[in-house]
Amino acid sequence: MTEIDAKMVMRLREMTGAPMMDCKAALKETGGDMDKAKDVLRKKGKQVADKASSRDVKEGLVYAYQHHSGKLGVLVEVVCETDFVARNEDFKAFCRGVALTAAAYSPIFLNRESVTAEAIAKEKAIVTEMANESMKGKPQSVIDKAIDGRLDKFYAEKCLMEKQYVPDDSKTVEQVRTELVGKIGENIQVRRFFRVELGG
Repeated sequence: MTEIDAKMVMRLREMTGAPMMDCKAALKETGGDMDKAKDVLRKKGKQVADKASSRDVKEGLVYAYQHHSGKLGVLVEVVCETDFVARNEDFKAFCRGVALTAAAYSPIFLNRESVTAEAIAKEKAIVTEMANESMKGKPQSVIDKAIDGRLDKFYAEKCLMEKQYVPDDSKTVEQVRTELVGKIGENIQVRRFFRVELGG
């Protein structure tokens, strides 16, 4: 079995931002495998985020980003439980990352829950017609799966929380939020955003 030393724990902490004791426990659980330990920490973060999601969020930041050209600006409201966390550098960095993501991708909705019924119905009608035409003769269950897949693409394209997080495009905004909740231990939510572009 691999010996878990302080250097390994520090390296994992630097990669994930998770607390030292959690990093040590994850490395022990995975026999020193860094990649598996990162997955363990990610799952733990998701569990913490799920538990925290029902707690009140009354603090936070309204973060403003203006593009260097002066022709594009974004406001995001990101909330948390305490003003202590609202002043935390990781929290502020997340706010900035959310604003940069909104600036880069120009999403229309915050998340799936905020997509209007009208927009869903319109998109579903379009993708259903496309799937029925391009998949003629296939079983209905296969066509239905294709329709669901195309709707998932629609959400990924239109919803801020499903966009690739600009500072680290290997994750979505929602995945980064979940990891931050796991790291900090408080409920953190992106409540709303406004993107304004000159002439847009």
